[in-house]
Amino acid sequence: MRVLLTFVPLFLSVMLLQLSSGAIGPLDVLSGLKLEFSKPEIGLLGSAHFLGFFVGCWWAPRLMGAVGHSRSFAVFAACGAMGAIAHPMVPDAMFWTVLRVMTGLCIAGCYTVIEAWMQAMLTNKNRGKVMGFYRVVDIGASSMAQLMIGILEPAAYLSYNLLGILCCACLLPLTLSTNTQPKTPEAPRLRPIQTALVSPLGAAGVMIAGLTSSSFRMVGPIYGQGVGLNNLQIGYFLATVLIGGAIAQFPVGWLADRYDRRWVLIGLSALSVLVCGGVVMMGAGDFYAIFIGAALFGIATFPIFSVASAHTNDFTDSAKSVEVNASLMFIYGIGAIFAPYVTSTLIDWYGPSALFAFIALAHLILVGFSLTRMLARPTLTERTSYTYLPRTSFTIFKLFRRNKQKDE
Repeated sequence: MRVLLTFVPLFLSVMLLQLSSGAIGPLDVLSGLKLEFSKPEIGLLGSAHFLGFFVGCWWAPRLMGAVGHSRSFAVFAACGAMGAIAHPMVPDAMFWTVLRVMTGLCIAGCYTVIEAWMQAMLTNKNRGKVMGFYRVVDIGASSMAQLMIGILEPAAYLSYNLLGILCCACLLPLTLSTNTQPKTPEAPRLRPIQTALVSPLGAAGVMIAGLTSSSFRMVGPIYGQGVGLNNLQIGYFLATVLIGGAIAQFPVGWLADRYDRRWVLIGLSALSVLVCGGVVMMGAGDFYAIFIGAALFGIATFPIFSVASAHTNDFTDSAKSVEVNASLMFIYGIGAIFAPYVTSTLIDWYGPSALFAFIALAHLILVGFSLTRMLARPTLTERTSYTYLPRTSFTIFKLFRRNKQKDE
């Protein structure tokens, strides 16, 4: 318990950051619908968020090297606060797109600083306990953020002002902490093409995970409103997917450590195709059926990133694992940037069910590619341990990598 207390300031900053940044995505969707933005314009907001996220992941280690951890965190938090508060000033889709780049930049940069700080404080003895608690805080705050849209009025100054205040508040725990600032971490080199050649299936898996996750998180509220859910129900709908995905990590991890991970990927993707197909056929049906479908969707799709990453690491030298996993995050980001705009456009053309039809098609392609790769080479008998990896920054992979040297 005493060990965890030293990480409390970082965990509080994470919680406040997630409450702000996690709520702004669905709030923007509902606000855009109220302001009569087109659905492709709303999707562009989600794409802009992930563009900012990618830039933030790349820039944050370099900024920390120039001005230090605390100042870097303040810069990124200020970007997020300004991006939230400025929304009601100019209710224009293109202006909001620029603001969403700022909020994406904020979350990537702040997480990079926090995780770099945590990396310096972790040892092999406390790593498992601290990282387990970190994931609980992150998932819990993210789920609470989805529920906040039930009480935040769309396109209202007060709603965006509250999110801006929460983003400013995330500065307080970290900047008031007495923990010594660590040395600046080296930015991992990104070699996505080389990583894709090492494990084509792993790269394809994280790409599909990027398509799936960003499509649902950024466009899901459009689907929810299209099938008759109110704002509070949309919040529960989004949170149900996150919770279902978090719960699935334990049984999926057990399977991935004992059986061929390609079969696990095939099973998850096939389940996703079935669930998405059922949601498409159901349309605007019973609310309970919609929430059951949401839970199953989270169970089927959210572990795919971690399984694909574990499969890639099976073929990777441990000395290059951080570089390889950072490259996988880059590939994930490519899918995440383009998917919200594509799916929102499809919804505009074909209706809300087009969201799940698109996701089903993506996972059907992954099933076919997985079967093809099984014919190309056998699996390895010695495998790395499965780890649930949050998609927060390029630094996250260092937190789960145990040091080979004995801790002093």
